[in-house]
Amino acid sequence: MKRDLRVLVAAAACLTALAAADPTLAQRQGGILKIGQFDSPASMSIHEESSNTAEGPMMGVFNNLVLYDQHLAQNSLQSIRPDLATDWSWDEDRTGLTFHLREGVKWHDGKPFTAKDVRCTWDLLTGKGNEKLRLNPRKPWYRNLEEVTTSGDYEVTFHLQRPQPALLALLASGWAPVYPCHISPRDMRSHPIGTGPFKFVEFKPNEVIRVTRNQQYWKPDRPYLDGIEYSIIKNVSTRLLALASGQIDMVQPYSVQVPLLKDIKAQMPQAICEVVPQNIYRDLLINRMRPPFDNRDLRRAMALSLDRKAFIDILADGQGDIGAVMMPPPEGRWGMPQNMAETLPGYGPEVDKNRAEARQIMQALGYGPDKRLVVKVSTRNVGPIVESTVVLIDQLKKIYIEGELEPVDNALWFAKVMRHDYAIAHSATFKAVDDPDQVFYETYACGAENNPDGYCNPEIAKLIDRQSVESDEQARKQLVWEIEQRLAEDGARPIIYHTRTATCRQPYVKGFTSMVNSVYNGWRFEDLWLDK
Repeated sequence: MKRDLRVLVAAAACLTALAAADPTLAQRQGGILKIGQFDSPASMSIHEESSNTAEGPMMGVFNNLVLYDQHLAQNSLQSIRPDLATDWSWDEDRTGLTFHLREGVKWHDGKPFTAKDVRCTWDLLTGKGNEKLRLNPRKPWYRNLEEVTTSGDYEVTFHLQRPQPALLALLASGWAPVYPCHISPRDMRSHPIGTGPFKFVEFKPNEVIRVTRNQQYWKPDRPYLDGIEYSIIKNVSTRLLALASGQIDMVQPYSVQVPLLKDIKAQMPQAICEVVPQNIYRDLLINRMRPPFDNRDLRRAMALSLDRKAFIDILADGQGDIGAVMMPPPEGRWGMPQNMAETLPGYGPEVDKNRAEARQIMQALGYGPDKRLVVKVSTRNVGPIVESTVVLIDQLKKIYIEGELEPVDNALWFAKVMRHDYAIAHSATFKAVDDPDQVFYETYACGAENNPDGYCNPEIAKLIDRQSVESDEQARKQLVWEIEQRLAEDGARPIIYHTRTATCRQPYVKGFTSMVNSVYNGWRFEDLWLDK
């Protein structure tokens, strides 16, 4: 592992040297990057949030132990690079992962970074420390983690209960920053302290988030920018007008809906817009603990009512993907092929046949044209998701369900869903890492804090553990596809479609790479620069 790591580091150094030798790639120092953000987060604490309205602006405030290469579009185990860790190695039985840490790194308040901070962070995430997080969405990621131990100030070891090759994939995510041991979680919500290239300046809810260049960053030539200003502009039209008029340099990455691209190109043909998959799927949440939705037949009827292609055509000009739980290939590394996904219950193109079966089920349950099931359909009060919910409500009418739209403020949404405070909801499930461990353990495992519909199947839980241990990629894929099949047959949170969106920016914004299998892992921004 160490030998492989040295090769990767040497290759990266060569690429950097080549870039430096090419005058067309010369980076400029300075300037404030202005980004139009679509909404206001609840807090600034990455470990307590589930939206990139917080995680995106704060990722540059922190460092990870390891990080996905910020210039490679597809995240994978092979694209993981050192960050606060200089190297890593597994023990013989693959249950101990040791990191050697970078020396001389300072927190933004001047205190030294040590192994103690790493141990404190994962004690916090696993609930073993004295301090507690108000919300802990990523706790299920680390259910296999027994403890983190230190050896001196610059060595830590993660001790696992069983082998888990994908642990590195989780640690490289933008959702896995190291927090300081000497700052309370309460203070991190309002004024986070990190070791990253940018220092937090201020957060004015519904107005702006600002960060500034860390003059003492441990990479002496980074960041190139003097700072970043995230203006919170909730109205889509206003946000795009701000880009066209030059008030902002970039729309929040991965937030431009495909139907808007024609207007953007008409107003500013020089704009750079890239459409990529988000590794986010729109899904139908059914509170299986609340009658009458505790009835499996009713849930099956709702799943059969969905016309997935109509969603994609109406909302995204045909740019979207039909798939099961994992992100579909080729951008997704683990999802089942489309021809296999179409064999899942309700996922095929025979919509009329599926809906006829759904109506028979509903009639057997006592519903029909003269007796409709009236229910509120909750969703985040964010334009594209509200529009998608309207389409969902229209489709549910086909099987005698009369839905009433209930928009919920973005800052309150995730807490509401995690409390299971809804009957039916239309959600967007955000997958931080294109790896089955993250997706299955966070949102399908029994008792997971971020399991939005309370799904629990002990047999599926055993399969999830089996795939997690498996080190052979092809054997693991077969287990993943079996889990996807079983989840669909069990009516676990029907996936409507996997979304594709665009990032639009002015041509002078340089150094940005659109990630194709996660919208969360490419926000370090230490390599971005303004060519103007």
